[in-house]
Amino acid sequence: MEGHLGENLIVLGVLFVIAYALGRLGKLIGVPTIPIYMLVGLLASPHVDWFPLDFEAGYVELIAVFGLILLLFNLGLEFDQDEFFGNAGRLLISGGTYVAINMIAGFSFGMMVGWGTREALVIAGMTTTSSSAIVTKLLIELKRLANPETPMILGVTVVEDIFVAVYLAIVSVVLSGETDFWAVVLKLAIAFVFLAVMFSVARFGGRWVSKLIQTKDDELFTILIFGLAVMFGGIGEIIGVTDAIGAFLIGLAIGATRFRARIEAFTTPLRDVFGAFFFLNFGLALDPSTFGLVLLPVAIAVAMTLVLNAIAGQIVARINGFGAQAGINTAVILVSRGEFVLILATLAMMGDLNPLLTPFAGLYVLVMAIVGPALAVNSERIGALLGVRKKVAEEPHALDIERERALALAEAAMEGEPIVDNGGSDLDIEDTEPELDPEREREARLAEQARSQSDRLSDDDVRPRREIDPEY
Repeated sequence: MEGHLGENLIVLGVLFVIAYALGRLGKLIGVPTIPIYMLVGLLASPHVDWFPLDFEAGYVELIAVFGLILLLFNLGLEFDQDEFFGNAGRLLISGGTYVAINMIAGFSFGMMVGWGTREALVIAGMTTTSSSAIVTKLLIELKRLANPETPMILGVTVVEDIFVAVYLAIVSVVLSGETDFWAVVLKLAIAFVFLAVMFSVARFGGRWVSKLIQTKDDELFTILIFGLAVMFGGIGEIIGVTDAIGAFLIGLAIGATRFRARIEAFTTPLRDVFGAFFFLNFGLALDPSTFGLVLLPVAIAVAMTLVLNAIAGQIVARINGFGAQAGINTAVILVSRGEFVLILATLAMMGDLNPLLTPFAGLYVLVMAIVGPALAVNSERIGALLGVRKKVAEEPHALDIERERALALAEAAMEGEPIVDNGGSDLDIEDTEPELDPEREREARLAEQARSQSDRLSDDDVRPRREIDPEY
């Protein structure tokens, strides 16, 4: 190993530079970076042998585990508790309907494939859950944050986060191979007690957690947060709910503190680097020669996902009082699959399940992560082709009008010009802040949630921060 360290570092560095170049290209054509990182890993796969990468498996696996932990940690950190508990009834009905439709059909499809019951349960999870990274990214890049259906879409992703926590707790017990009934019951009880305790801490203990983790030293603060994420990942693994769910739950608890935005600013770069390594490492495990064995199941899974999302999108839209076009917009935004599919595939490999689950997950993600954004960009055209009536004139959203008015007035003030309202009346600079009714304030808050997934810092905690690109 030591004699080849320099060569391996060069090759690994070249792979990440290639990932950067392809990632830039992908952004131009609307392809997310997740499948790109997988493809770069595939280039260095021992099954392809294009690059002489020869790291020991233990080194690669450890770095990939850090990526998995930070991906789930940030997912818990970004969970919007106020939105969930403030509108739990409708969110559970909307998101629960979406999850139930996809889960039932996904499990039935998994049984039809014939790889086994445990494999069917994993396939159901793969085909059920959207990629929150791609969903958030699409909402921002397609400028749909002010769309009336966007709060509904974000609500579905919040319920999916809850589903992920419960589902992983159950799957971890199932994949453990335990056959004794009472032993299974005990493991499930421990898993759900752990979930209940951490959710309670997140809901009611934010002030106490803030006191425990507060420090003004940025370096030590970053070390503490990374240490907690890794430590709770280990705790989750030991008690039988997987390192992923342990990291998710500590992220959930820390996300309830007043340091949430500061934590995001420090952990997002770590997540981006280690997360990229996780996806690249998954690509290393892919064998293109096995794709032919799963081509038919993947094709069926893709078709099933598209149809089910179209149906679920319309049902969820109707529940929330929206029309057919909003249902189409919802379906095509939520259809993308990504990081969670690969997490499940990784767990399946550790649980000695059918090895075909790995190429199935890889090919399924590659297809869905490309098809999903392509459909989302063309959702209005899809609606037109299906005969959905479009509004004669698309009026600008009221929130956007208020923002543009405030910006124009501020620019006039900076230029030293008289500050004149649209109606021609002179205004004081203090009056330039737009007044929004409660519904618009709620939309503004949800838009900010999708943009940065962070809450406000107190005056004592303000730190300069970079613009966060919610890629994962």
